[in-house]
Amino acid sequence: MAGAPSGVGSDGWLAGALRRPSPNCDERPPDTEVDLLVIHAISLPPGAFGGEGVERLFTNRLDPDAHPFFREIQGLQVSAHLFIRRDGTLYQFVPLHRRAWHAGASNFQGRERCNDFSVGIELEGTDEHPYTPAQYRRLGWTAARVMAACPGITRDRIAGHADIAPGRKTDPGPAFDWPRFRTELNGTV
Repeated sequence: MAGAPSGVGSDGWLAGALRRPSPNCDERPPDTEVDLLVIHAISLPPGAFGGEGVERLFTNRLDPDAHPFFREIQGLQVSAHLFIRRDGTLYQFVPLHRRAWHAGASNFQGRERCNDFSVGIELEGTDEHPYTPAQYRRLGWTAARVMAACPGITRDRIAGHADIAPGRKTDPGPAFDWPRFRTELNGTV
């Protein structure tokens, strides 16, 4: 990981992100270059924004009695490196040099197990709800810093979850505006 110029410390934590360490991570395979950025969408309960569901899920503190849907995902151990709320607030759950558990069964350009070599960014949202201007701004800013810290991630190595797990995942969905994201990214790099 690069140091101060990227805004990512040698410990893999991004300056400006609220730290919420997740136990749902582990070491990447030895000598693995991080060279993929995966964009996801999540809301908990589904379609609800602003609550603590995602943070609680990624830190294994989700109360299964707080909502009927939470019973369905009880015991699920998942995480992402970063999470961007609708208002642009940025959370980090896993240091960039560690493997977060965000992609599941996945393949990028013939390479399996994308968690091994990727950084995952979750957006608070759904496939159908337009993402907010604050999210696009923060995503562009965040992606630029991740790319500086992980130079193997280039513009052509940014994918949606649906791209690496077709038929199994659909996020960030048709509501995600890829040209707008790329415009924000171009303005920060």
